[in-house]
Amino acid sequence: MARPKKDISKQRTIVIAFRVSQNEYMIITDNAETIGLSTAEYIRRKSTGKSLPKKKVSPLDRKLFVELSRVGNNLNQLARVSNSGIRDPFRVDQQLGEVKMLLQYLKSNIANNDR
Repeated sequence: MARPKKDISKQRTIVIAFRVSQNEYMIITDNAETIGLSTAEYIRRKSTGKSLPKKKVSPLDRKLFVELSRVGNNLNQLARVSNSGIRDPFRVDQQLGEVKMLLQYLKSNIANNDR
């Protein structure tokens, strides 16, 4: 038995060709590959506003995110003690600020490298 024909309104008969730079092409194909779509389907969904699948995160990155979250939790606890008004001979406030900036930097790099 032959496959039933698609409704004419669902057939993809129109071709749209457009130019992109090599850098733009690499970004588009990397983004499509990251979420497991073909380049054409990725562009279709982005241009029509349809939802995209969640980004796949490798198990190693997932473990790293968990560890970073734990470190962040410990930093919040230290910040609470630091803000309690007890004299701080070790300049914990300054060190906490530096560590928080470093954590934000690491998280953004991890997220951006997955794309």
